[in-house]
Amino acid sequence: MRTGSANLPLHTGYAPPWLFKRMVKLAREIFSLLVIEFGPSEALSKLSDPYWFQALGCVLGFDWHSSGLTTTTCGAIKEGLKELEGEIGLFVCGGKGRVSRSTPDQIRAKADVSLEPERLVYASRMSAKVDSAAVQDGYQIYQHTFFFDRSGSWAVVQQGMNETTRWARRYHWLSSGVEDFVCEPHAAVCSDEKSDTTLNMVAREADDSRRVSAEIARERPDKALREIERANELALPARHEISLADINPRRLQKILLHTYEQPPQGFEQLLATQGVGAKTIRALAMIADLVYGAPMCHRDPAAYSFAHGGKDGTPYPVDRANYDRSISVVKKAVERAKLGQSETTDALRRLSRFYEF
Repeated sequence: MRTGSANLPLHTGYAPPWLFKRMVKLAREIFSLLVIEFGPSEALSKLSDPYWFQALGCVLGFDWHSSGLTTTTCGAIKEGLKELEGEIGLFVCGGKGRVSRSTPDQIRAKADVSLEPERLVYASRMSAKVDSAAVQDGYQIYQHTFFFDRSGSWAVVQQGMNETTRWARRYHWLSSGVEDFVCEPHAAVCSDEKSDTTLNMVAREADDSRRVSAEIARERPDKALREIERANELALPARHEISLADINPRRLQKILLHTYEQPPQGFEQLLATQGVGAKTIRALAMIADLVYGAPMCHRDPAAYSFAHGGKDGTPYPVDRANYDRSISVVKKAVERAKLGQSETTDALRRLSRFYEF
């Protein structure tokens, strides 16, 4: 199952109103048909596949490869399904910037009590925490969209920004593929850029680092702080791409006091602790490596790559009349599918098989 992340260049600009309006309409019809034909779980599976998601952004006509494809496509899906969520059983929460911070409240408002909303809220928070603190690849999460269905299955599409390199990285999650939030939670990662300075605390080979970091967090804060002071006096080997100057002992002491008073059972509980962020994880990983010999993992989670196309009119400008015809065709397919008339959907299915490669 290809789920993971995609690297995208940061581009300025926005979707013009005439295009976004059509994107909303076509996204609504595409997902309505997808749910009618295959069910909400298949829609979640599709969203977790970066290849399919990228193709969807192209079909909706935004652009081929920029960072805006993620935010605008997610926005179009959310807006398109706003009035249909209860009918089709597929719910969309979150979004870009400040909207992403309201994801927990949106989940609670939309999730039935039987789904245990707090379990979904936890999945939303942990997916964001992993990709912002446990995987330190230089990308700051700024967009988080959480999808779920009535069975409690969920998918996440979120994106981080690296303002220095002017690239964005997209992360995909699927609940059925997450056996452990802190050990290889991404089934795959698609990226054209890799870094050898990444701190990857969710890699399988980082198991010792996770275990020792959690053990350190359960000890008295003064012990960890003494080790950091010792580390400042050491000549760190080149493989340690970690700046001790970034670690604020006073801030770290406050957090470690909290983890000492409420000891985490393991690394997942440590990561889930309020106030524990990238710098805390980095400091504990450094101590685990230098003092206890539990090596940090610098393997970038990227495993697959794909070529990007152009933007804004490439390979050709959006044909508005043809776009409207596409919306009409898919909308009719949805209406026929609801009535049990499958001629149009069968034709679309045959067409999709024709284009498979």
